[in-house]
Amino acid sequence: MPTITIDGKTIEAPAGATVLDVARDNDIWIPTLCHDKRLSDYGACRLCLVEATRRGRTKTTTSCTLPVQDGVEITTQSERLAKLRRLVMELILASCPNSPAVLEMAERLGALPGRLEAEAGSDCIRCGLCVRACAEISEAHAISFAHRGIDRTITTPFGDPTSDCVLCGACVSVCPTGSRLLDLASISGEAPSQLRSRFDAGLATRRVISRPFPQALPNVPAIDPAACLRLNNGSCGVCERVCEANAIRFDDQDTEEEIAVGAVIVASGYAEYEPYAKHETGYSRFPDVLTSMEFERMLSASGPFGGHVVRPSDGREPKRIAFLQCVGSRDISCRNGYCSSVCCMYAVKEAFIAKEHMDDVDTTVFFMDVRAFGKEFDRYCERAEKEREVRFKRARVHDVQRNGAGDMVVRYCEEGGGVSSDGFDLVVLSVGLAPNEATRRLAADLGVALNDFGFVWTDPDNPLHTARPGIFAAGAAAGPKDIPETVVQASAAACEASRLLAAGQGTLTEDRVFPAERDVSTDAPRVGVFVCHCGVNIGGVVDVPNVAELAERLPYVVYTEDEIYTCSQDSQEHLRDMIEEHRLNRVVIASCSPRTHEALFQETLREAGLNPSLVAMTNIRDQCSWAHMDQPEAATRKAHDLVRMAVAKAALGEPLTSERIPVTPKALVVGGGLAGIASALAIADRGYAVLLVEKEDTLGGNLLHIPVGFEDQDVVSFLEGHRRRLMAHELVTVRTQATLTDVTGFVGNFRSVLSDGSEYEHGVAIVATGAQEYEPTEFMYHESPRVVTQRELSARLAGMNGTWEDAPERVVMIQCVGSRNEEHPYCSRVCCNRAVKNALRIKELSPTTEVHVLYRDVRTYGLREVNYQQARGKGVHFVRFTEDAPPSVVAGDGDEVRVRFLEQTLQCELDLGTELVVLSSGIVADSDANDVVGKLFKVPINGDGFFLEAHAKLRPVEFATEGVFLAGLAHGPKSLDESLGQALAAASRACTILSKPDIEGQPNIAEVKPDSCVACGLCESLCAYNAISLELQQIGRDERVFAKVNPALCKGCGACVAGCRSGGLNLRGFTDQQILAEISQLF
Repeated sequence: MPTITIDGKTIEAPAGATVLDVARDNDIWIPTLCHDKRLSDYGACRLCLVEATRRGRTKTTTSCTLPVQDGVEITTQSERLAKLRRLVMELILASCPNSPAVLEMAERLGALPGRLEAEAGSDCIRCGLCVRACAEISEAHAISFAHRGIDRTITTPFGDPTSDCVLCGACVSVCPTGSRLLDLASISGEAPSQLRSRFDAGLATRRVISRPFPQALPNVPAIDPAACLRLNNGSCGVCERVCEANAIRFDDQDTEEEIAVGAVIVASGYAEYEPYAKHETGYSRFPDVLTSMEFERMLSASGPFGGHVVRPSDGREPKRIAFLQCVGSRDISCRNGYCSSVCCMYAVKEAFIAKEHMDDVDTTVFFMDVRAFGKEFDRYCERAEKEREVRFKRARVHDVQRNGAGDMVVRYCEEGGGVSSDGFDLVVLSVGLAPNEATRRLAADLGVALNDFGFVWTDPDNPLHTARPGIFAAGAAAGPKDIPETVVQASAAACEASRLLAAGQGTLTEDRVFPAERDVSTDAPRVGVFVCHCGVNIGGVVDVPNVAELAERLPYVVYTEDEIYTCSQDSQEHLRDMIEEHRLNRVVIASCSPRTHEALFQETLREAGLNPSLVAMTNIRDQCSWAHMDQPEAATRKAHDLVRMAVAKAALGEPLTSERIPVTPKALVVGGGLAGIASALAIADRGYAVLLVEKEDTLGGNLLHIPVGFEDQDVVSFLEGHRRRLMAHELVTVRTQATLTDVTGFVGNFRSVLSDGSEYEHGVAIVATGAQEYEPTEFMYHESPRVVTQRELSARLAGMNGTWEDAPERVVMIQCVGSRNEEHPYCSRVCCNRAVKNALRIKELSPTTEVHVLYRDVRTYGLREVNYQQARGKGVHFVRFTEDAPPSVVAGDGDEVRVRFLEQTLQCELDLGTELVVLSSGIVADSDANDVVGKLFKVPINGDGFFLEAHAKLRPVEFATEGVFLAGLAHGPKSLDESLGQALAAASRACTILSKPDIEGQPNIAEVKPDSCVACGLCESLCAYNAISLELQQIGRDERVFAKVNPALCKGCGACVAGCRSGGLNLRGFTDQQILAEISQLF
């Protein structure tokens, strides 16, 4: 290999390489505008001039055309070269004065614009990259240079469009100035079609080769076969020739692989309803009518508009935005007679976020019913209305038109019957979820049935089971559902599949291998700071680049950067690369909550060969952008403080280790209702022993009082079958009329004491304590036998065959009894569905009976919307009342009762005499039981008395306390199938612990300093986890009593450290020195 010297650096260069190639390979900068290593050398721009000395003779030449020769000395920077490059750059500036690439290079070389007269309208520097790309890469030879001197230009043969152009765009991709001469429509005679980005909902374009979306797995580019010229007509193929990794091979053939599996889970998702056929909405006719997904991408900082909300028609910020609900849902005209379950809440969320983007924007949601049936959803709607002034308008939109000023005019039918119209700058269509083509094809291949709407049919008794044994369905493939329900069903489907695979458990697993941990204990701190925009969650308020700039100047910081999403896969890979490249030994992540993301970054550090404890997270989302949403400057200042504190803490960080904790492969289930029974059976079927504890004398819980399900299934037989299986299972022990009195221990090693004094050791626990039906104190319940609850009516109707003798002439049902009020401000989720099913049953038994349902919002979400439509078709009357004008029930003549209410359409009070009033009683938490169990397991309860999960979307069946899980009505109101799904999900998550012989404890635990401990016992009394005790211990040759920490029990809360008066304790990862260093950054 020839040896050359570049700027005094001796380098062995590969034969045949140019000086420019060798310089670039060794990070030696030489300016150029005409070089592309994929193309032949040309030397057109003359900016890459160098001085080459050989055998005592020096000449100035272009480095891109100079091959390396043994013994040559190259100088890349000298005063003479600088002058020559500036002169050349001024000539280029004159011929192309407005190109950003040219201006940037001119500034770097010190060339002054304006010294030479600029060539008007020119944007071509005659570098020849496009001509060479067309000839050498595409092999099309469609363009070339023509003429000489100042008339030299790029053109086609004879200046006419040429069929030689294959529209590959290679010429455009290499042009440094984006020249207008490279107009593919002019060159080829036909305009290339624009490919729209699916990820950006069609609001942006994409290339034929592109990454599907920023967080795709795997995050690599993919070729669109429908648009690829090479795959469709055999032309082009540029990508294959220029790919340095040789990752593209067009001669590859599809192969079929047969895999033997024990179960299949269908999770093929859904398709967004496309409202092209809904001409009345104005979609595709007016650019300022968007779908909800398009608006979602507009709101996103990573979207095509960078998080800036504008009207597509003119780029102006909208002042009024309308959200139209039920587009493609609850609409039999497009054969989507179901409710999509998610549209109401995502519209409210988008309206809420739009107000965060533009405080002065007016947002209006046009709806039929607000279906906020999820946990905390009603509260969120109330916040949107009161805090963000989102306007909710109950109306049916007729059409959307555009007026002469270009604004959108929404015409709608008022609840009272009149027609009104309002003007808006932007209209957002809340489109529903539809079955996708992939699901139809997959169902045909797998031999599973679809329902009437095209979703995968599932068994009402086993909501994860399809028509074919061993094949399960989860998520929106089986019907519309929100994120928490989808995540629950995913774990539940995994549970059902794992039951079939239990015999082969662990036979195909492989241990993950991490690189050896780098010893940095004696190294000086080298801190890398990564500041996250989190889309607009942080970047919309906090000046993130400014925070990163501040971090750059802090002590020990050697690398900083800001990223849109630090948690994405490509960002994690980049983080690993930066740790290696800059030899980082401490990392600070300024982003969102450690509660959800710390484990991710810790694992990335392990993959980079660092101890996971060397990452410090600071939460500038919750504590800055969310807490000070209307004060961006204050939020940024606070972010400065938090980053300074985090860096000071990280610089003092030390590698920590954790202990391996053995797991007791047994489970405890608290509660003997459906959720408890189902989760106990699921765990036992996986091969683990289970103890089920029920306080009553009979198993079944609320299901004992429900004879028929929403899908007309026989609940009595269903429950009895589950109870028989449970009692017969050899791995299940059932204790009725028993309660827990004490729980000690930790994940993998719990010890519970029952009310009879017996003890049980177990590795996990599932809390399924259930809930209760609200017992009405209103509407004359308990005062008149004519007033009953839906549960009581269901029991009465279940015993009737064919007819209802002595059926009442009129039945009035009152919804939201004990729900959505001041005492219980949530939706009980099942009441509307139960009322509709009972109304249909009454009409079946006695078609002449009048049924009136008084409601606030009809919340028959999902596929059960069909029941609501059937009830209306059979003559059931649905009459709305408002929260501030509820109906009243009074005594009438004889046994009759009278119901008085304000009819909204007529705006007059009606007085109906009836023989039967049915109250749709809500679901309320079993507060006494939940309070006891919550304290025993140290798990939280929300304001409504239900248990609070670790994260509504990411961990919907887990508590923050490890090893304790949640299922059924104890979590919140839900239907039979939803409780069953959550029970299976909880069992699935519990088995992830039970299936391991041991688990890793946490490193951030308290440690005792024996020399400072005075054995006062205060720490022992303060510890909520019984993790610390006073014991006689050996220190050297001496024995004395001092505190001892159980590393498996300690949760790292720091209560003992804060309470110790003698300074005898430290919290690993939060030492006194680290805390004081953080405080010093504030003052």
